[in-house]
Amino acid sequence: MPHTPPARVIVFGATGSIGRLAVGELLARGHEVTAFARHPETLDQSHPRLHLVAGDVQDPPAVARALEGQQAVVITLGAGRSLRSRVRSEGTLAIIRAMQARGIRRLVVQSTLGAHDSWSNLNFYWKRIMFGGLLRTVFRDHERQEDMVRASGLDWTILRPAAFIEGPAEAPYLEDVPPRRRGLALTIPRAAIARFLGRELSEARYLGRAVGLSQ
Repeated sequence: MPHTPPARVIVFGATGSIGRLAVGELLARGHEVTAFARHPETLDQSHPRLHLVAGDVQDPPAVARALEGQQAVVITLGAGRSLRSRVRSEGTLAIIRAMQARGIRRLVVQSTLGAHDSWSNLNFYWKRIMFGGLLRTVFRDHERQEDMVRASGLDWTILRPAAFIEGPAEAPYLEDVPPRRRGLALTIPRAAIARFLGRELSEARYLGRAVGLSQ
């Protein structure tokens, strides 16, 4: 699989638990990274190739300004503790429109295992209690986000990780989970997710694909 050279990459959601690690992973791979968040100063990282941009992803002009000069986009948006947030879909729509206007093609997006055709990978707890109950609104926003990405016409990859846990990036896990695969642990280390994001941006192994990750 050919590797693309280091690029100018912007990470939306850079101060979240996955975004922070993704920023570090991308820097380690030689990319020039822009970290976009409402409070990017909390990232607590310093590097000559790291640039901090403060803004709201639901503010299209702010997103458009941040995308000037970028070559690739990584989205790791999260809803925080909100059970009603639509930041993933609304923010992703603003990003996609700005990418289309500027001719930026490469997009890697973190979603969740269980979205769309990966629903059958989940167990009773995740289907009925979490995504079917407590996190129903947030889960539907993940699916809206995926729909927008698929319809964007961009060179996209969607990552669908299972529930985040602590652990090493080298921890064994199943990549590209088949939709009918059952009996999964339904967890994945955050560091492994970040490593996958960095590798996929470089290798484009899964262009136009949604890829499940789970232990």
